[in-house]
Parts: sequence; C-alpha cells; structure tokens
Amino acid sequence: MKQDNQSQNKKLNNDKPNNKKTVLVVGGGPAGVQAALRAHELGAKVTLLEANKLGGTAFNEGPAPVRTLARAARLRTDTALYSQFGLQGDAPSVDFKAAIENANRVAAHANQVWHLTKIVEYQGIEVIDEVGSAHFVNNNTLEIADGCQFSADKIILTVGGKPKKLSIPGNELALSFHDLWSMTELPERVTVVGGSATGCQLASILIDFGAQVDIIEFADRLSPPSDADISRKLEQAFKSRGMKVLTSTGCESISKENGQLKVTYKHGDQTDSLMTDAVFLMVGWPADLEGLNLEATDIKVNGPYIEVDDYLQTNVEGVYVAGDANGVSMFVQSAAHQARVAAQNAVSDTAEKYAPRAIATGSFTEPEYASVGMTQAQAEKDHECIVEIIDYENLPRAVMDGRTDGFCKIIIDKQTQQLLGAHVLGSYSAEVIQVAATCLATKMTVNEIANLELAFPTFTEALGMAAQRICRKLRLEDKKIEE
Repeated sequence: MKQDNQSQNKKLNNDKPNNKKTVLVVGGGPAGVQAALRAHELGAKVTLLEANKLGGTAFNEGPAPVRTLARAARLRTDTALYSQFGLQGDAPSVDFKAAIENANRVAAHANQVWHLTKIVEYQGIEVIDEVGSAHFVNNNTLEIADGCQFSADKIILTVGGKPKKLSIPGNELALSFHDLWSMTELPERVTVVGGSATGCQLASILIDFGAQVDIIEFADRLSPPSDADISRKLEQAFKSRGMKVLTSTGCESISKENGQLKVTYKHGDQTDSLMTDAVFLMVGWPADLEGLNLEATDIKVNGPYIEVDDYLQTNVEGVYVAGDANGVSMFVQSAAHQARVAAQNAVSDTAEKYAPRAIATGSFTEPEYASVGMTQAQAEKDHECIVEIIDYENLPRAVMDGRTDGFCKIIIDKQTQQLLGAHVLGSYSAEVIQVAATCLATKMTVNEIANLELAFPTFTEALGMAAQRICRKLRLEDKKIEE
C-alpha cells in the first residue's frame, strides 16, 4: 500500500506485542518478500519497504518478461523444423511491439493477478510500497521521500542490483534491459556488449526475432563462468545462425555517425569498428546503492557490493544483506535462500551460515544451457575426475524432437564416486539440471544415479545414460585390477 504523505519517525520497536523483535526489510523483490515472510514466521513484527511494486527485477524487468520474449523467439525458430516433420508453412512475421507488450503483461502478473502485495499483507506484514527510495539516517534508521522514518531492532537490505555502465566515451548512447520494455520497433542491427548470461540471452532473442546481431565479450569466451564445453558449443550455435561473435575484445567507444551508432572495439593490438542501430550494455550487475546513503552509516562496501560475513551480516550488528546487493551469488534462487537465512539470523537465537549445497542455473538462450556444481576445470584442480558426455544425437528424445544440437556432461569424483558438477546444453536444459542438482545436494553416487528409473523418452534421461557409462568404465577398471 502507498504510505500517506506525512513527516514522522515511525519507531517499529514501539507498541510491539509480547516484546516481539521488529524487522525492517528494505526492497520488495524475491529476497525481500522471502525475508519478510520468514521473519514473520519466526515471530517478528515486520515492515517491508519497496520503492516501486513488489516483485523486483525478477518479476518486473528480469527473468519473467525475458523468458516470455524467449518463448516468442523459440516459437518462431521452431518453424525451421516444419519440413522435417512433414509440415508446411513459413516463419511468422514479428510484431515486436506486441511481443514487448505481452512480456510486460507477464511482468505485471505478480501484482495484477496474483496480487502479491495483498498476499504478503494478508500474512500480517506491513507493506509500504511505491514510495521511492529509502535512505539511511543512521545505522538503524531509514527515511523515505515523504520524510517518514523507520527504525527497527534488525534491518535486512534486499535492494538488488542495477545495470552497469562502461566508462567509455558515448556510454550514454547505449541501452540496458530497462530500456527494452519501452521499445516499439525491432532494430535492424543490434550490438550487445557483454557475452555472459544476460548478454547471451538478449542476443539470442533478438537474432531469433530477425535482427542482425553482433556480440562483444572481453573474456576469451562467451559465458565465462560456465563450463568450457558450454561456452564452445554456444558460440558455435550463435555463429551458425549468423551472429558475429567477438571474444577477447573490448568496447572502446560509441558515437553517432550518419544516423547510426559506430562501435569502436579493440582486439589485441588491433582497433576496428562496426555500424549498428542499437547498443545494449550487458557488462555487470552491481548493487543498487544509489540513494541508500550508506555514508550516514558505518556499513562497509567491497567494490560494488555491500560486505557481509558468512551469516550475511554486515560489519554493523543487526544489519543484514540478502540477494544481489551482497554479490555472493547473483541468482534469484540464491537471493530467496539468502533471505531466509538472513531472517533466521536476525530473529532467532541460533545463527546459520549461508552454505548452499547446489545452485542450479539456467539460461533462456537458443540453445538453452544450464549448470550445477563445479565446471570441469574447477573440479580437476582438487579431484581426480571421471567425465562423461552424452551427445544428443544418441539421446532418443532429442532425435524424436529433431533437437540433436546439445549434450549432457557430468563430472564424478573418482574416489567418492559422487557427482561434482553437471552441464547441459540443448532443449529443456533448465529442467534437466534440476534433477542433477538434487543428485548433487543429496550426495548420490554415480551408481545410484545410474539406477534411477527416469521417464522415457525425456531429455533428463541423458543424466542416467552418462552415469551408466561411467559405471561400466569403473567396472572395467576394477576387472583389470583384479586380473
């Protein structure tokens, strides 16, 4: 609900029944909502402050509407398979404005259909939203735009992140994901600067809609945090669809020239340029600290993020940070988990470390990719590993669907025979990886994974196939040792 315009100091620790602890949650994205709900479950009196509408970037501008655009793009590219299945018809034309409007409708779903604010309020949590940014007055007091101040026993910051701007000439000419949702026409040519997850997703969507796309990545491969096999196959897939992929390349400047934008870039010692109609900067996601006025507090920052300990507490006692603002793990699912840990530590008498067992991640590119656990390079630093890859040309469901451009890779510790990591590229990757994450979190052995009776025919079956291959190799090794 909107806060009435008033100037007062609202002491949340006053009028608290049964001496309940008071908790002030700042930010109403997935982390903020989870923190508020958990703190309330633990018996605290909770107030949730949100600058705009509950849902945060995840619902309003991030994964929810982006996935919706990706779905539209996928429907269009699926028409390339028509002739293979005996179907006739051309690829549909793209009404880009309508596609954006549909994505925006999905973004509004959390509040207009699910009535997220009312759901949270119904739990007994005070929600004060659409009031603009809150800023610190001191270590335990924040103030909103109308002058109303809020103090509490504990504060949980869940302010999220924001797009990073490159410090280059012409950066003001570039766009971010925030600008995508107000676009009405698809640019003929687009340059995406930044080839990690968000950059690859946007580049993939726009090329499938029919734009000519260039992608520039400073690292030596796309999606640098991913397993090297994911990066390699993703680049191959992008190039096969006509995308220009420039890795080990830095963007030097953006300028206007003859009604277009000129992007100057540097690869090694060579400087070159390209002409484009729009530039999107996807080069990072620092904490959204603007207007928070941390200078009025003793809270320390570490680079672009707020510094926290293993319990998600800042150096100021009673102030916690969950989600993107602490830079620990930049995923929606991590933000929600951190929020519950932070609320637990803020309210209860027992401290809990943030120690995730398995973080499953997935992308909305075409082809999709997903991962959990260690990459092969990470695993081989401290483990003797057995690696197995199931190429989708050997996977029945992939052949049936005409989607053989993918693979499933698992990494097993040879000594413990437990799963260290799994990496999947191809259809339904984000769904397949959920099973791998469960196997990793529960410390299943490769033999136990091999004996799972997974549904046939599915893409998830590739996990079992890979495990079965490793088991056969291990049995052969044991047999040779016996001989």
